[in-house]
Amino acid sequence: MHRRPSGLLSDPDFRRLLTATALGQLGDRVVFLALPLVAITALDASAFQVGLLTALTTAGSLLVGLPAGAWLDRTRKRPVLIAADLARALVLLTVPVAWWAGRLTFRWLCAVALTHGVLTVFFDVAHVSYLPHLVGRDHLVEGNARLSAVRSVTTIGGPAVAGPLVGGVGAPATLLASVLGMALSGLLATGIRGREERPEATRRPRLGRDIGAGLRFVLGRPALRAVVLGDAVFNLFLVLYQAMLLVYLERVIGLSPFGIGLILSGMGCGALLGALLAARVARRVGQRTVIWLAPLLTCPPTALMPLARPGWSVGVAAAGLAALSLGGVIRVVAQSSLQQTLTPDRLLGRMNATARFVSWGGIPLGGLLGGTSGSALGPTATLWIGATGMTLSALPFSRVAEPGHRP
Repeated sequence: MHRRPSGLLSDPDFRRLLTATALGQLGDRVVFLALPLVAITALDASAFQVGLLTALTTAGSLLVGLPAGAWLDRTRKRPVLIAADLARALVLLTVPVAWWAGRLTFRWLCAVALTHGVLTVFFDVAHVSYLPHLVGRDHLVEGNARLSAVRSVTTIGGPAVAGPLVGGVGAPATLLASVLGMALSGLLATGIRGREERPEATRRPRLGRDIGAGLRFVLGRPALRAVVLGDAVFNLFLVLYQAMLLVYLERVIGLSPFGIGLILSGMGCGALLGALLAARVARRVGQRTVIWLAPLLTCPPTALMPLARPGWSVGVAAAGLAALSLGGVIRVVAQSSLQQTLTPDRLLGRMNATARFVSWGGIPLGGLLGGTSGSALGPTATLWIGATGMTLSALPFSRVAEPGHRP
């Protein structure tokens, strides 16, 4: 594809995707803060229940991750993006409706979290697989960096919006902001005009065979295998950490929803800086080196949070979380571009689904372990475990650039 000197921003279709991504991600970040706070503040959930809710939110990767990729390789991606966004908006709408009707229960919240998570799998796999079709392979680093910048801005804006809303109207009603964002995202995506070629039909498509092809492709290539295994370790301990982070901030540090929103917005600032620097860092340091060096340098500062006490030390700990976000975005941009570059078009959906299945497979377990550890050991000890595990994730990532390994 030919681009003018101004790059991808000169392409109206990419601008539409960028705007739709911004609105959808803003809604998603509000969910990230508001859904657990519905459980904590409106339903008085225990630490284990908060962990269980986190696990159900991400269990979709295990339930439908591999079939989703095989199916998406047989169909156009844009209609899936639209349908998934609109369906997620409808599912989330049931929470404030049930709350206003006096019928909201923890089981209902769990059902919403699980359904929303399953739909998110289809959305995310389709989104990542659609980008090479829209921008061309020569523009993948730029495309991923710009999309990551948008996600980072919404990571700042989401908590900044959600925190005051939760304090003012309550966590259930705050989810209406998520409903609006995802609905607008789906509607905007309908305006993308570029035609996406229909995948070539196979004579007798077989789900099991297609899933196996995706697994063999990813796990049979050392660079891809190292990325997904490193991601699996990182994500397990990240979710274990996150499962107790809100509990720790609300019940140990004593922060209000607005204060928690500021902490999470600070993480978004780190993510935004990472997105702005990602392409430059990848060019200077090397794409593969960035993938293992970023977690090695930016995961240890997460240990500052369990050391924090009410007062100035919370701000220092928040800076550690911002560093984690900065390194995480730089790594994700580099590894996403590497994965897309090494994968032929016919396998993009299965590669992304397989990578998500392996990388995210431990996330539900991390949520459950976080809840169990929080109940047995307390949120402070759980944060220490999470910080240690995230730092150790640099070990499998280091094999991405190991000399003598073929891609």
